[in-house]
Amino acid sequence: MSSPTVDYQVNDRIATLTLNRPERLNAINDRLPSDLRKAVEKAERDPNVHVIILQGAGKGFCGGYDLVQYAQEDSGEIHGSQEMPWDPTEDYAMMSRNTEDFMSLWRARKPTICKIHGAAAAGGSDIALCCDMIIMADDARIGYPPARVWGVPTTMMWVYRLGVEKAKRMLFTGDLISGKEAEEMGLILKSVPLEQLDDEVMKLANRIKGVPRNQLMMCKMTVNQAYESMGLNQTQMFATFFDGVARHSPEGLWFRERAQEVGFKQVVAERDGGGNIAEGVSKHMPLDDFE
Repeated sequence: MSSPTVDYQVNDRIATLTLNRPERLNAINDRLPSDLRKAVEKAERDPNVHVIILQGAGKGFCGGYDLVQYAQEDSGEIHGSQEMPWDPTEDYAMMSRNTEDFMSLWRARKPTICKIHGAAAAGGSDIALCCDMIIMADDARIGYPPARVWGVPTTMMWVYRLGVEKAKRMLFTGDLISGKEAEEMGLILKSVPLEQLDDEVMKLANRIKGVPRNQLMMCKMTVNQAYESMGLNQTQMFATFFDGVARHSPEGLWFRERAQEVGFKQVVAERDGGGNIAEGVSKHMPLDDFE
């Protein structure tokens, strides 16, 4: 089974799922979350599959939601930026479906390994962090830049992987960090040179695939329940709700209006340039004018 957004292949007890929108850096559109979940569930049903690898086609893993499209559209209600007044229940229903789709990687009874080259940014990091293990290229990048304006990571796996202080560091800055730094922080399992990435992931998958499926299932469920008992579902409920708030706050509305006016790349540069966003928003001006 393959779809327009996720390619599915099985070979020797390993299912490989490939995000397949390379022309858009595998950006998340309306279809990708549900296609990903269907692919994971197909691997779940296949008794010949012992381990799942998730990767991205083309230049990178996933650049996040297709914000060039979503932020610049004149009518974005379907895509999470409603005309005011905002209905938070509609927003939550939409984004929680996506969160549940991404979390199929966490809920799968079979181990999931994420292979990251290029970037796993914003919503792309949401997807990656739902996997059991992550191996990155040294020069790859991971982070959640919309934490600066226009988003909150709905899966909120940062705190469960990093702990309080390092999770706050990542979300207070919106920084993209390299594979090497992600390994040093404990965010991922391992970082290797790009030319070794495929081999390193296959080495791990080949080691896992020799374990009986029932053993893998019992071990994964036991580990996962510890985090679920710590309030994972409740954390994601708050994060998903606040993600909608972030897109409809004064700063969030400014971000979208500026994107429509000057383009997504320019407004991101303004957002990340260190200017006083609140002052720029209040005066409806480019942030370059406010140091």
